[in-house]
Amino acid sequence: MQNHYILRNSIILSFAVCCFIQLSSFAQSITGTVRTASGESLPGANVLIKGYSTGVRTNADGRFELNGISSGKYVVSASFLGYSSQEKEVRVSNGKNETVHFKLTSDTKELGEVAVFGRSEAKEVNRLAYNVIAVDAKKLHNSTLDLSNALDRVSGVRVRESGGVGSRMSFSLNGFTGRQVKFFIDGVPMDNFGSSFQLNNIPINLAERIEVYKGVVPIWLGADALGGAVNIVTSNSRNSYLDVSYSFGSFNTHKSAVNAGLTTKNGFTVQLNAFQNYSDNNYRITVDVADINTGQYYRNQRLRRFHDTYHNETLIANVGVVGKKYADKLLVGVTLGKNKADIQTGARMVSVFGDWYRRGNIVMPNIRYQKRDLIVKGLHVNITGNYNLGQEQNVDTVYRRYNWFRQFKQFAGPGAERERSLYKFRNNNGLVTANASYEISERHSVILNNVFNTFNRKGKDELFPGSDNYEQPRINRKNVLGLSYKYSHSERWNSSVFLKRFTQHNKYGVSYNPTGNWGDVAYLQQKNSFEKYGYGIAGTYFLRRNFQAKISYEKSYRLPETEELYGDLLNLEGNINLNPESSQNYNLGISYHAHINSIHRFSVDANALYRDARGFILPRLNANQTKQVMANLADVTNLGFDGEIRYSFKQLLAFGVNMTYQNLRNNTKFEENQTVVSAVYRDRIPNMPFLFGNADASVFFKNVGSPGNTLTVGYNLLYVHAYYLYWPSLGNDKLDIPRQLAHDANIIYTLAGGRYNIALECKNLADAKLYDNFSLQKPSRAFYIKLRYFLRGRQI
Repeated sequence: MQNHYILRNSIILSFAVCCFIQLSSFAQSITGTVRTASGESLPGANVLIKGYSTGVRTNADGRFELNGISSGKYVVSASFLGYSSQEKEVRVSNGKNETVHFKLTSDTKELGEVAVFGRSEAKEVNRLAYNVIAVDAKKLHNSTLDLSNALDRVSGVRVRESGGVGSRMSFSLNGFTGRQVKFFIDGVPMDNFGSSFQLNNIPINLAERIEVYKGVVPIWLGADALGGAVNIVTSNSRNSYLDVSYSFGSFNTHKSAVNAGLTTKNGFTVQLNAFQNYSDNNYRITVDVADINTGQYYRNQRLRRFHDTYHNETLIANVGVVGKKYADKLLVGVTLGKNKADIQTGARMVSVFGDWYRRGNIVMPNIRYQKRDLIVKGLHVNITGNYNLGQEQNVDTVYRRYNWFRQFKQFAGPGAERERSLYKFRNNNGLVTANASYEISERHSVILNNVFNTFNRKGKDELFPGSDNYEQPRINRKNVLGLSYKYSHSERWNSSVFLKRFTQHNKYGVSYNPTGNWGDVAYLQQKNSFEKYGYGIAGTYFLRRNFQAKISYEKSYRLPETEELYGDLLNLEGNINLNPESSQNYNLGISYHAHINSIHRFSVDANALYRDARGFILPRLNANQTKQVMANLADVTNLGFDGEIRYSFKQLLAFGVNMTYQNLRNNTKFEENQTVVSAVYRDRIPNMPFLFGNADASVFFKNVGSPGNTLTVGYNLLYVHAYYLYWPSLGNDKLDIPRQLAHDANIIYTLAGGRYNIALECKNLADAKLYDNFSLQKPSRAFYIKLRYFLRGRQI
């Protein structure tokens, strides 16, 4: 019955929107291509209408489209670094589209070389002054990866999960972890999306590319990120399109997704994204077990997880207009979703649960407004707002103790597996972002950004209706204001300086014993506030057209997050005594790309970083080692390196390797109220991988079975060096998290030029024991199949 329910929902989700997709005709526009003199496409070329701010970049095929063009005569120019610019006159007639093609010749005087190297949108992002890596997510749309899996293959990134599908996730970027790294979707912070919309339950098909900013974060993202940010960029196409996929695999895992869009000739647009995930997560683990009745001890038992089912369903719908005089884009929409997750273990596998679970939902209306040249030429405005009305619940009412044999001991009276609870709460999250940029001239521009976030947790527990604990305030107000100035000397180099103001106000209740008698509890309401200022600079210079250097510095602050302050009511214990953490971040990066005779392509990217963090917020186990709790360390330094090398031969072979080393050290010489040097001074920060990397290879077979069909065989290797759970200098208690070596393989067959796609995957091919957190084993060997249908209509 359960499988029938899953299959039925997947079919409905996969095909429900097909009926509303109808391809529409072109609006009045100027279209065309930009190519080299030899006819090769130039992705990322600039195409502008002279005298206007209207401009676009060419896509991966060298094509461009300028929409919303009034009748008249225009001069259109095309430019690309390393090539002479070209202008052409175009006359646009009412109701008629015009086409113009450019062929640019190499400017050998400027660069001294004539190699052609096109750029996709992802490659264009990589050319920014910031230390950023852009992942082209479209290349992964046939895989069963979610967003967190894709990010785990980026140099400098480690995504750690406590189990299988939907499990608790921790994200690390160059040594910064958790909320020190901020997440965005189309530039909007994901701070208030709740448990139903997280990186490890969002399919890769939702994104067109993923931007990973290491260290300095651009002002337009507007966040209190301490050491980096991730921006998920979704489709901004004015094509009508339909992307439907379904996958099935080991542990009764089902995933399906639908992405669809329609834009009519009068600018009316509809966007729909829907996805669901389901898994029993009953993979095999190896554990030591004590019989719950006799106490007899059994070592290295190979057993299945038995209480770890997860499912979520999410729908994102937007409707509005594009290309109007009053708005380039005006959308209103809603995000709806729900999830339910059984809780199998605590922070370590010695804690086993058989009935405890959590569930939640998201009901989040939103609005987005974008307009270029608002009131005056060069003033571009982007405003967004959303409010999450969803709720979360923690259900722990069964008074039992389980072991891994599924044996349990029932106890009399009211109780629970951990903390008796039916607590249901709303976080009442609201978010408003406003971004305004002004192009003073061709070389000078400024950006002003403000992000306001509100949080007010309210809830009740029907098991304890009179408890004063649930009446205590848990309120948070946070605002980040940023101002940036950019100077673009030429296409060879540009630089930016910026200033940020961080403010936060918290209100909460603290328990105390007013009389000293046992069991006497009262609450005292308290407030605290923070105000900090940050600043930074970033610059880039092209020594040659394909050889780029980047340098940046930032003094940044990160304010404590609500879950860190008040807990998540699962495995994270709150700590209201947290203070803001700060860091001075230094980044240096180089990038080199080469293209030889249209046969060999290779690239090298390398980055060095230094972090000096004060009040560093780090997770640790609580007193009884059943939960994690966040705490401030006085001083942490990190000297790190990461790099990636990629090579491709024609369109037949591609492989790459990346490696990351991060040397996080405790630089707190004297602990609080101590006069002797700390025993763990200059120790490596525990429970943090310091050496890890990925390798991948793909072989492409063209025209297999029929012209236009492609068969791809791929392989991916993940390596994580062994690291300690506790401080190394504390001797026998440091414990070791062993080396991780994971092999994945896949075969992808695309038909009809990518319209029909079939993928077969094997994850953890060698069936190795994998750990992201101490003793919490990840899934054993698993097999998956994915079917995908993709249709793109005419451009609007």
